[in-house]
Amino acid sequence: MGTKSLCLLLASVLVAYYVYTPVPETIEERWKLMLINAGFRSVAHVAEFAEWLGLVHYMEVLMMITSIEYTAPISDENVTVTDTKFNNVPVRLYVPRKQSSELKRAVIYIHGGGWCVGGSAMEPYDLLSRWTANELNAVVISVEYRLAPLHHFPVQFEDVYAVVKFFLQTSILARYGVDPNRVCVSGDSAGGNLAAAVAQQLLDDLEVKAKLKIQALLYPALQTLDLDLPSYKENENKPILPKSLMVRFWSEYFTTDVSLKEAMASNRHVPAESSHLFRFVNWSNLLPEKFKKDHVYASPIYGSSRLGKKYPGFLDPRAAPLLADDTKLFGLPVTYILTCQHDVLRDDGIMYVSRLRKVGIEVIHDHIEDAIHGALMFITSPTDLALGHRVANKYIEWLNMNL
Repeated sequence: MGTKSLCLLLASVLVAYYVYTPVPETIEERWKLMLINAGFRSVAHVAEFAEWLGLVHYMEVLMMITSIEYTAPISDENVTVTDTKFNNVPVRLYVPRKQSSELKRAVIYIHGGGWCVGGSAMEPYDLLSRWTANELNAVVISVEYRLAPLHHFPVQFEDVYAVVKFFLQTSILARYGVDPNRVCVSGDSAGGNLAAAVAQQLLDDLEVKAKLKIQALLYPALQTLDLDLPSYKENENKPILPKSLMVRFWSEYFTTDVSLKEAMASNRHVPAESSHLFRFVNWSNLLPEKFKKDHVYASPIYGSSRLGKKYPGFLDPRAAPLLADDTKLFGLPVTYILTCQHDVLRDDGIMYVSRLRKVGIEVIHDHIEDAIHGALMFITSPTDLALGHRVANKYIEWLNMNL
């Protein structure tokens, strides 16, 4: 074998090794997903290298994806799209053009991205909001909250809450012709986290007269305590959200101090004085048997009190809605929770299903056996997947039937 042939063979092996990711046989378009994931991994490796050189923060490189996906607020024959502000927080507003004698429905949507990246103007989110507005003849408010690492918790929560509270005013609902009894708050991933936290907070806000009819949480991140759940173990290196990235998102939400990230990575970040909170995320009691498999629950290993005192946000239910006491869950609206089998956040959503049902909340749990995290991001070319369209259709169909 000549030198050129040997080099070509080695290069091919390296490329194949880099592109190949263990993807279950049941997932559609496996090789396309592998190629997409290879692109995400490439950006992550560039981010790591650039940060190691001291050039930019890791998340600034990841924001390149957000920038590439940006789409302008362009209206069409069905929907008027504008960028505006609600209570000084930027939002992208979708108002259907279809005339109707009835009041409209409304969906407040909160994008994902680990509280650090993403945006309402990204093409997949823009398309999803257009579809929602058009199919439901509903006003859609997509929230552009501030991001970490420039802004840490509770800024993201406060931005979203400010928008929701502003929109639920009687005068604002009337301005957009919205029925105050047909409003939904919804979000995916970190956006699902914020949607759940907002829905809980609204229950105690006496200034808000209008009530949410439903909430829709799509593969949400809901707890910070146990980052070694069965779903974290089974999907540690699955696309699109490996455990290492989710740990980084969680820690960056609260601080750029790497000591919290390191403690979270080893699952030793919760101080002993907060041990009582583990009952809210004890998966041995909250997961159905099919998700426990051969996993054995182990007692928590506690971390330094310093982290809990310095960054108390990760123990706050506004950041981790699963940490809310049962008494704080009474009165929540009808809830739709979508979980994906091949997702580190799978068990967060399933445990919330158990918690809500225990206190009598009506919950529709849609578990997708052949799905990965972030499925809704793959609905636009060239990274569109049949899975993304299927999940989007399920979500919009449920909204249409229940809102």
